[in-house]
Amino acid sequence: MNRPSTIAVLGAGAWGTALAGTMRAAGHATTVWARDAALTQAINDTHRNERYLPGIALDPALRATTEMNVALEGAGCVLAVTPTQTMRAVLAAAAPHLPQGVPVVLCAKGIERETGRLLSEIAAEILPKNPVAALSGPSFATDLARGLPTAVTVAANDAALAARLAESLSAPHLRCYSTDDMTGVEIGGALKNVLAIAAGATSGAGLGASAVAALITRGFVELRRIGGAFGARPETLMGLSGLGDLILTCGSEQSRNFAYGVALGRGDSLDGRPLAEGAHTAGIAARIVRERGLEAPIIESVTELLHGRLTVEKAMQALLARPLKSED
Repeated sequence: MNRPSTIAVLGAGAWGTALAGTMRAAGHATTVWARDAALTQAINDTHRNERYLPGIALDPALRATTEMNVALEGAGCVLAVTPTQTMRAVLAAAAPHLPQGVPVVLCAKGIERETGRLLSEIAAEILPKNPVAALSGPSFATDLARGLPTAVTVAANDAALAARLAESLSAPHLRCYSTDDMTGVEIGGALKNVLAIAAGATSGAGLGASAVAALITRGFVELRRIGGAFGARPETLMGLSGLGDLILTCGSEQSRNFAYGVALGRGDSLDGRPLAEGAHTAGIAARIVRERGLEAPIIESVTELLHGRLTVEKAMQALLARPLKSED
């Protein structure tokens, strides 16, 4: 992939729009695809996406369309930025229009709820003739869209491809590192969402900053334990897409997962609140933990909280009452 190139961004939510704008800043011709005609018209006519990124001006050269074939025409790279649970359907819709060999970069974080599969596995199934990569790291859409400095990791099983993509996708305010540990990047991105709900719930219940810090730290132990069972490398989980993303997501209500947890901990009504991706991932993550005989009490507790079978206070009491042991 040469610079500059033509990039298609599938998904015009906050993250998709922020990435699309950043690709324009990197010098790429960029088209963003969305299902909503009113949204694409607003991007084309007003150069704004007020629904998802209010108050942020977009590059007038950024184009939006509802036609998948138009979005993918001439694309040298595709950024797939739709939610995890809809990724399969979007990739299937893209498949007939995507030339062989064009890399697809997965920019969502999670595990498919129905199958327990990572997004790279889904993409390999649907797009067997296209190389697959993933982009993940500590990044808020509004920060990126405003041009604030951000660093992420680009992963692919082919280290040379990961390096080429990291170079091409980097922009003046976006630094992309590369790795060939795709599994580590995907596991870190998926599980940090679940742990952010736990951190938010602890904060929302008023259990104090010490409890939140302890939960994040022990949650990271669970993340490393599960990642190791999948073959993820420790250094990947200690990096931007693991620990870095966990720190960001567990520390601000800009994080949808943390904010969802805060509402849960306060006992607020969740009706009408956008469902955080971690709420989808928690159940399948807990199932994987049980099936593999792993110890992950925080992740399992989040599932119980989401189903109303446990309160935050009871969950914390249970964690504190666990048998004493050395820290690992």
